Amino acid sequence: MQFSVLADLFGSRASEAVLLHLHHYGETYGRAASKDFAVSLDSVQRQLDRFERTGVMVCRRQGRTLVYTWNPKSRLAKRMQDLVAVAYDGLSLKAKESVFSERRQPRSKDKPVIRD
Repeated sequence: MQFSVLADLFGSRASEAVLLHLHHYGETYGRAASKDFAVSLDSVQRQLDRFERTGVMVCRRQGRTLVYTWNPKSRLAKRMQDLVAVAYDGLSLKAKESVFSERRQPRSKDKPVIRD
């Protein structure tokens, strides 16, 4: 199931998964994005490597996991964040809930997982 135009724009569902996952959580790693979007882990990791090589994202090691965030020094990254924000805002609440239903950080008991 395609959620936004990002897959068409960037050429793959893995790119869409990475960008939307990063926008929603503020950081991402391969296994989480692949699980949430039901995309192969290998394709998500290749896409993360591609975004890192172009300088749009940076990664840090957290244990054995590579965690990716937007590159704060890249002017292109800021523009891509804006583009992804527009695509994310265009998603229905139902689509957001179906993909981002798992809590990744501690929250208070009644706080919703999805931001409006």
